Amino acid sequence: MGILSRTSYIIKSKLNSILNRAEDPTETLDYSYEQMRDQLQQVKRGIADLTTQKKRLEMQKRRLEENVEKHNEQARTAVKQDREDLARKALEKKKAKMNQIEELDRQISNLQNQQDQLVEQKDTLQTRIEEFRTKKETMKARYSAAEASTTVNEAMTATGEEFEDVGRAIERAEERTQDMEARSAAMDELRETGAFEDVLTDKDQIDQELDDLATDSGVEAELETLKSEVDGESSGTTSTSAESATESESTEAVDPDVEAELSEMQDEDG
Repeated sequence: MGILSRTSYIIKSKLNSILNRAEDPTETLDYSYEQMRDQLQQVKRGIADLTTQKKRLEMQKRRLEENVEKHNEQARTAVKQDREDLARKALEKKKAKMNQIEELDRQISNLQNQQDQLVEQKDTLQTRIEEFRTKKETMKARYSAAEASTTVNEAMTATGEEFEDVGRAIERAEERTQDMEARSAAMDELRETGAFEDVLTDKDQIDQELDDLATDSGVEAELETLKSEVDGESSGTTSTSAESATESESTEAVDPDVEAELSEMQDEDG
C-alpha cells in the first residue's frame, strides 16, 4: 500500500469517525483539512529521512573510493619493489572495497528511486490539499448562507408551538391588564362615593343606620334651637325699635345745651 493510499485510508477512517459525532459540518471540514496537512508533513519528514540515509551511503562510498586509490598505489609501489606478495594483498583489499562500492551504489540507487517517488507523491498530495482547501472554504460559505437563510425563514413564517405560546401569553397579559384597569376604575368610584369609610369601620348596617338617625335627630334639634334664637332676635328688634321711638320723643324734650354736651361726650368716647 503506497503513501497516498495509506493517507487516504487514514483520512477516511478519521473522517467517518468525526462525521458520526459532529453536528457542524464546517468543523468536520476543518478537521479533515488539518489531518491532511499533518499527513503532508509526515511525507516531507519521510523524504528528509531518505535523503539523510542516501547522503550517509554516498559519504561511505567516497571513503571506499579513496581506499581503492590508496590500495592501488600500494600495489604499484610493491611491484616496483619486487614485493608481489604485498602487491597481491593490496589488490585483494582493493577488490573488496570495489565490491562494497558496488553494493553501496545499488542501495543509493534504491534510495534515490524511493526519494523520487515520495517527492512526486508529496507534490500530488499538496495539490490535492490545496484543492480541498478551496472546496472546504466554498462549502463552509454555502453552509453558513443556508443556515442564515433557514433562520430568517423560520423567523419570518412565525410558525410552530413557540409562536403559539407567545400569542397565548400576549392574550393572557391583555386579559390581566383589562382586569386590573377595571378594578382600578371600581376602586376610584368607591372612593368617590365614600364607600371606603364604611369598609374601614367595624360597624354593621344596623349600627350605621342608628348612627345616621342619631345624627339626624341632633341636626333637627340644633335647627330648632337656631329657629328659636332667630325668632328671639326678631322680637328683640321690635322692642328696640319701640324704645328708640320713645328715646326720640324724650330727646326732643331735652334742652339744646344738654344735647350739645352729650354730643361732645360721644365724640370723646369715639
